[in-house]
Amino acid sequence: MRTIVTKTDFPDLDLISRGKVRDMYDLGDEVLIVVTDRLSAFDHVLPNGIPDKGRVLNLLSDFWFKKTGHIVKNQVVSTDTADLPSALCPYKDMLEGRFTIARKAQMLPVECVVRGYLSGSGWNDYRKTGAVCGIALPAGLRESEKLPEPLFTPSSKAAAGHDENIRFDQASALIGAEMAGKVREATLALYAFASDFARQRGILIADTKFEFGVLGGELILCDEVLTPDSSRFWPAADYEPGHGQPSFDKQFVRDYLLSIHWNKEPPIPTLPEEVVARTSEKYREAFERITGAPLP
Repeated sequence: MRTIVTKTDFPDLDLISRGKVRDMYDLGDEVLIVVTDRLSAFDHVLPNGIPDKGRVLNLLSDFWFKKTGHIVKNQVVSTDTADLPSALCPYKDMLEGRFTIARKAQMLPVECVVRGYLSGSGWNDYRKTGAVCGIALPAGLRESEKLPEPLFTPSSKAAAGHDENIRFDQASALIGAEMAGKVREATLALYAFASDFARQRGILIADTKFEFGVLGGELILCDEVLTPDSSRFWPAADYEPGHGQPSFDKQFVRDYLLSIHWNKEPPIPTLPEEVVARTSEKYREAFERITGAPLP
């Protein structure tokens, strides 16, 4: 198990942003994206890092970027340490497996969510309205049930806190009708390909989100792709509609925080070692199931 990385600092590079998980640095026409082992829950970054989490997210995204290049082009320039700028040579061991050199793109101000199963905020919406993000569904569907067809349900990007679900016409108002049509088509095609691929490896992708940008007038896939942080992965062997499903993500962390009745405000509790270890194990298991190979 490698050293846990919760923060990076490269004095010779300009820091663009430090998100909940990713640190981004300016490389001129490109950007260095470093995926740390930070973990957020209930909109707070926790004190503990999760061993191998950053490498799982980065390498699994790279796996999917390569698998889906025939559907839509993407941001990736390199994930090879040989391509790092000379200023980063002293950090090669720390960066290995957890960075991507990416093309800079004009990011679209919507997150492209696709739902294949009725869960999460979609299930809450359906119980109240009989619809998900304004899309009417048949009566009598159960929690976690497979939807008649996947739904494209975009959300607006929030600078802080939760993103907000929006209707397709609202997305069209934000990015234009033609672009909204393009991202909907790409999102549904990506989901169809990935859900079939994952199902053959014993994982159901209940829902996931994609982010797109525009570079040279062309739509490209950016950020992370089909990871346990951006998706709900369920073990197919245990699938049973009618209730919530076990998942390959930070559910152990959420369950622990709920069990101690944390009020979701600072001070943020430190996780017990067993919760950290179990969460790390689930991230690695997701990687290994989908790729068919152990985490390098």
